[in-house]
Amino acid sequence: MKELPKMYHNNIDKNINNNKKIFSTMYNSDTEVKSTNNFINNKNNYTVEQKIYNIFNSPNYIYKIDVIIVTDKGKDKKRIVGKTKTNLITMNNEYIPINTIRDIYIDN
Repeated sequence: MKELPKMYHNNIDKNINNNKKIFSTMYNSDTEVKSTNNFINNKNNYTVEQKIYNIFNSPNYIYKIDVIIVTDKGKDKKRIVGKTKTNLITMNNEYIPINTIRDIYIDN
């Protein structure tokens, strides 16, 4: 077998400090979420926004999750896939306004 030529590599003997520092945040300054728990506990006095935040950050949520949504009209079982600023998006491309939701929890 033919032997390949050796490659030149320079020894680095100084500190390299040319990396950029980047700051990122998930929320805008007008949105505030006080609970960072990854589990859902409906017995606590969480708001609907906090419950939605907990659902999307739970280990059960990959890209869709079955939930029970309680509104003034009654209970509905929906499969949610996303959230905009004011709506929840279901698997059937329905938009559910968050301000009409009274309670939300994961369907077992």
